[in-house]
Amino acid sequence: MPPNPASLRPILEVAAELGLGPDGIIPYGHDKAKIRLEAIGAPRGRLVLVSAITPTPAGEGKTTTSIGLAQGLRRLGQSVCVALREPSLGPVFGMKGGGTGGGLSRVQPSAQINLHFTGDLHAISAAHNLLATLIDNHLFRGAEQVLNPRRILWPRALDVNDRALRNVVVGLGGQGVPRESSFVITAASELMAILCLATGPADLRARIGRILVGFTPAREAVTVDDLGFTGALCALLSDALMPNLVQTTEGVPAIVHGGPFANIAHGCSSILGTRAALHMADWAITEAGFGFDLGAEKFFDIKARMAGLDTAAVVLVCTVRALKYHGGVGLKDLEQPDPEAVSRGLPNLEKHLESIRTLGEVAIVALNRFSADDASEIEVIAQRCAALGIPFAVSDHFGSGGDGAVELAKAVMEHAEKTSIPYKPTYELDLPVVDKIRAVTRKIYGGRDVVLTREAIRDLGVVKQLGLTGLPICIAKTQSSLSDDPKLRGRPTDFDVTVRRVRISAGAGFLVVLTGDILTMPGLPRRPAAHDIDVVDGQIVGVE
Repeated sequence: MPPNPASLRPILEVAAELGLGPDGIIPYGHDKAKIRLEAIGAPRGRLVLVSAITPTPAGEGKTTTSIGLAQGLRRLGQSVCVALREPSLGPVFGMKGGGTGGGLSRVQPSAQINLHFTGDLHAISAAHNLLATLIDNHLFRGAEQVLNPRRILWPRALDVNDRALRNVVVGLGGQGVPRESSFVITAASELMAILCLATGPADLRARIGRILVGFTPAREAVTVDDLGFTGALCALLSDALMPNLVQTTEGVPAIVHGGPFANIAHGCSSILGTRAALHMADWAITEAGFGFDLGAEKFFDIKARMAGLDTAAVVLVCTVRALKYHGGVGLKDLEQPDPEAVSRGLPNLEKHLESIRTLGEVAIVALNRFSADDASEIEVIAQRCAALGIPFAVSDHFGSGGDGAVELAKAVMEHAEKTSIPYKPTYELDLPVVDKIRAVTRKIYGGRDVVLTREAIRDLGVVKQLGLTGLPICIAKTQSSLSDDPKLRGRPTDFDVTVRRVRISAGAGFLVVLTGDILTMPGLPRRPAAHDIDVVDGQIVGVE
């Protein structure tokens, strides 16, 4: 079991390990703090990205592995800091029940981080909805630059899963201008992406000002700057822009900041948080959401490109259970030893390794070990990695913490690039938008081609009209398959990716490409995790 929060190191002590004095942080109680932006300097460490094979209901454990790896490196006497995303209340009360790692590899205080933490996600929701409110007031008051109610692009946001709010009508009862609208989960808010991609207050202001909120009746674009609302949004986000400092179960410094999902957003923690980790430690460990085809592709083609980052190594997490699932085994049978099923699932692992090579990066396979894993199953993976010339390490960080991740830490130290060798982006920014989507489809997903709906073609016309074709793309796609069909396990081939819509996130600085049936406001499962969350004897339980 993880330690009692009362046994955590004082946050001032954790900060001191990173060279931060009392003037460099703003404490939030005794166990968490904000890092002042002026304390973030030039990078000195090496960056390791943790990604994974295609997710399955059995779980892969990227966050747990990231934390375990950091603890393993510290056991080896290394200076290390882990930089992770903040959990969203949607998954916490929906499917996952928490997003702070597991077992002896967690960030603490776990329950607080999973719920309100330092209020960053609430600030993003408030700023997002303030803009929506100001837009509706602008319509109601008949301001000089009147927006076309039918061409307003800015939705509302909520940090819980609520399918009933995907499509709504606002302004009824004579209290405004009636119009159709929608809600997105806060993780999909453009303000979330902006916060995570901003390099400082000036950049935050510039990005917010560029947000495209809609069009006039004459089809002229209207931005936040045009409406004069930029300063108010900056005020709500000023504290949220500062990265959050906490610690792992073994007291390793951890920066937890920003929380975009990788299936509907860019899936990476903040640039400022990553830069802080790189400035203050010799090793910075970060993760990107879901499989390599989603979060990691966006890490390189969006975050790293914008921030000038590069990785020394990419750790690709897999589990015996997940490979058996990709090999055709049902969930109820995953505990049964089946080396042949593991072998059948290996093509999924191999495709992600190919994608890492395509980007010119160093890959290390980490097996996140479960107690039911059989030695014969592990040997199948080890032999295949050996045949491919890929470093492989078994890690038991869930059950043994840093001790269980020492072998993985040694593999990272041995094989990580000693000097920065620039990665190769999946596509160049001057390509037509369709060709960028096609490049990701073919190189990263292993697909055949791209199919555009009539609505997507119309959207691309608007993108061209506004001169935004040079932006990177952020593909919203199911996490359950390399394709846009969640039912296709393993390594599907000969499939096309259907693009439904293309949304402009001018402030974030990318185009959101919606594929398949992906939704930006998730729903709750049949039995939400909220059923198991409670307060017992003054302690929050059920948030894991």
